[in-house]
Amino acid sequence: MGNKEDSNGNSRLKRKDYEKELRQASRRALQASGLVKHKGLRVIVVFERSGRRWEGWNIRAITERVSPRVFRLVALPAPSDGKSQMYMQRYMRHFPAAGEIVIFDRSW
Repeated sequence: MGNKEDSNGNSRLKRKDYEKELRQASRRALQASGLVKHKGLRVIVVFERSGRRWEGWNIRAITERVSPRVFRLVALPAPSDGKSQMYMQRYMRHFPAAGEIVIFDRSW
């Protein structure tokens, strides 16, 4: 695939390659949702930001054709006080039920 560099020297996909990858990711998400629902699996996906702004948009683009009964997006705010609860407690209440995929947009 043809990559190019942005102004910060980071490698970027060309637009048509990006769109192709996005279509494939969307198709895999749809296939995964059927398998997860059928088998009653529980799946957690974490999208971690790496200085780029488009992760939230990419998540929506990948999951726009899947059932919201299977996929659930959770975007927790930055922790304000880490001393009031254990770090994982913030996430545990959002863990998936059987047949569900939970996507965490950031893990802080």
